Amino acid sequence: MRRMRRVKILATLGPASQDERTIARLFEAGADVFRINMSHTPRESVRERVATIRRVEQRFGRPVGILADLQGPKIRVGEFAEGSARLAEGAAFTLDSDETPGTATRVRLPHPEILAALRPGHALLVDDGRIRLVVEEAGDGFARTRVVVGGTISNRKGASFPDTTIPVSALTAKDRADLEAVVDAGVDWVALSFVQRPEDIAEVRKVTRGRAFVMAKIEKPQAVSRLDEIIEAADGLMVARGDLGVEMPLERVPGLQKRITRAARRLGKPVVVATQMLESMITAPVPTRAEVSDVATAVFEGADAVMLSAESASGQHPVEAVATMNRIAEEVEADPVYRTIITAQRAEPEPTGADAIAAAARSVAETLDLKAIIAWSFSGSTALRIARERPQTPVLAMTPSVGVARRLCLVWGIHAITTEDLRDVDDMAERSCSFAREAEYAGTGQRIIIVAGVPFGTPGATNMLRLAYVRD
Repeated sequence: MRRMRRVKILATLGPASQDERTIARLFEAGADVFRINMSHTPRESVRERVATIRRVEQRFGRPVGILADLQGPKIRVGEFAEGSARLAEGAAFTLDSDETPGTATRVRLPHPEILAALRPGHALLVDDGRIRLVVEEAGDGFARTRVVVGGTISNRKGASFPDTTIPVSALTAKDRADLEAVVDAGVDWVALSFVQRPEDIAEVRKVTRGRAFVMAKIEKPQAVSRLDEIIEAADGLMVARGDLGVEMPLERVPGLQKRITRAARRLGKPVVVATQMLESMITAPVPTRAEVSDVATAVFEGADAVMLSAESASGQHPVEAVATMNRIAEEVEADPVYRTIITAQRAEPEPTGADAIAAAARSVAETLDLKAIIAWSFSGSTALRIARERPQTPVLAMTPSVGVARRLCLVWGIHAITTEDLRDVDDMAERSCSFAREAEYAGTGQRIIIVAGVPFGTPGATNMLRLAYVRD
């Protein structure tokens, strides 16, 4: 099941795609990682869902990644006496702690900590931004606002606060229970919603304790303002463009997508571009031309993965959506302009031995036209540093840990293989050549380059390069 593309595909599972047969078809169509959305998945079902994916993995003999996406806090207004109310542009509207059913002039916001954090000038967005309010006065347990964009507001509609740093944890009680369940079930990545600060990532790490990588979803302005700190704290990033486009002006989202992608690449952290990539394929068998261009832009930008949400979870054409995304990615990566853009965006290596070795491996492989880079990686860090270089040469990551191999399924250009740990340097060379030949990356008489750390089995000890000939 060798993929002919470098960017990875992340497919969300749901009612249209949760049976074993469909998951297998999605994998064959091109899915590398499967997303379990905890907003719609009962935690009691997680272990069964993971087991189904693992059976597909065993069937194809290739590692398959699993990402569990936590729901995060859901902030909602209270209920109305008549079920809804019409807010006119320019009218006054109050949010308060009063449990009395709402009217056209006020409604309860059952979050006193948010009322306390609001300040004059802060914006409030209700129902995915369809209604926009601006705070004019804030006091003890209330906020008086002016309606900027009016409309009908109904019971328990979601509310967001793009200008307000909300003093709540990114982990709700539900998220904590879900997090324990998904980690115990054996997922490889956990995506955290509502990230505002690097401390939110640290809170998740206390639970995962290294059993899963942590991905920060960038969907709030507060996260954008502390982007570098959050990238340092997380193992990977997701550009959650749907929520980001609600909390920030839509016209800023494309630029932010590029900024986040490049920042993650610079620091060697995987980055996923998500939301509405092939949205029309929820109901249509083919995407729009604009959607094709959207996917292509993410691939040209060098994102590690592109994600399907409702297209594969609840759409009418889940397998076709994955296959379409696969074809788009392959075509982009075959375009001569692709390599030019990827090379132009390459950042200087960090001043560490591992980064220097990774940059040297890429340079030597491309200069000598070597057929593969073989990265022996106990923790995955060596493979991540090489992927940061976006080499033209194919990369095989050899690891004794099936968990590491699964996590690397999300990383650009990495073809992960599980194998026994190395005995010595000669064993390393022999097995590297054997794997390169078996995977059809190199033939007899061709050369490969091997990257490893000595002593073997020491995480983060990347310090060796070796050229080798593939023999019979």
